[in-house]
Amino acid sequence: MSENRQPALPARPTLIRAALALSGWVALAATTLPAGAPLRWIPVLLFVCFGPGLALLYPQPGPLRPGARLEAAALAAPVALSLAVVVATALFLVRGFSGTVFLMSLAALTTLASVLPGLPLPAATRGAVERSRVTPVRRR
Repeated sequence: MSENRQPALPARPTLIRAALALSGWVALAATTLPAGAPLRWIPVLLFVCFGPGLALLYPQPGPLRPGARLEAAALAAPVALSLAVVVATALFLVRGFSGTVFLMSLAALTTLASVLPGLPLPAATRGAVERSRVTPVRRR
């Protein structure tokens, strides 16, 4: 008797999304370690600099072309740092800023962003598609 099995969905994107969602909570947990310990500040620094940006840019529909992968990697840090500045400014304006609240806010936003589809990467994907469809012009 043969079994009719559905092909398994690729687990890699799901694992990457789960890792991105958990990265903020790991950074928040790392703040309970003694002050100045590298195991405390390294996860926090990496999360604040890259976590939210990767969560917003990574989950793309379909495979990325090499240009789009480079674009996502190059945009991850500026997007993450911009979001961190917005969150910190908002917390300062409501007089509620603390390191814990800041990291919890970023971790919650990163968790939410990792569940949603990624932001489109128009420059790399559009340019690659347009270049592949252009036919050379013959001059007489």
